[in-house]
Amino acid sequence: MAVKIRLKRMGKKFAPFYRVVVLDSRKKRDGRVIEEIGVYDPMQEPSLISIDSERVQYWLGVGAQPSDAVYKLIKITGDYHQFKGLKGVESTLKVKDADAAAVAKEAAVKAAADDAEKRKAAAAKAKADEEAAESKAEESVEDQASDEAAAEEA
Repeated sequence: MAVKIRLKRMGKKFAPFYRVVVLDSRKKRDGRVIEEIGVYDPMQEPSLISIDSERVQYWLGVGAQPSDAVYKLIKITGDYHQFKGLKGVESTLKVKDADAAAVAKEAAVKAAADDAEKRKAAAAKAKADEEAAESKAEESVEDQASDEAAAEEA
């Protein structure tokens, strides 16, 4: 049985997402797999490539042949060079800066909280001004009523 390491397409139209799988070469692209060893998402910036290095080493060691696309992916991750025993070759995989993303998210949350606090303070001030205006209007109505009552008595 010839074993291949290839991509299994997932996702929806115009938004592909792939799983890196090991399967019999006679099976369909999305057919039954022996093992899933990673994921590849070309739609993210930079592309997400997450492959289990141990499992790739094992399958290459027992004779599994990578497809052209998977060959390029495992060269990027450095797994192919490690399998061949080449020294000094490192991964060229670009990864998202998780710290920068976390800081940006935290800043956005803080900005939203500050904005909400400002809106709440403005609403409270408007309500207080409205209540003060109502109480002032009630006092003026009471003053007019007492002035009219005093005028009728006189």
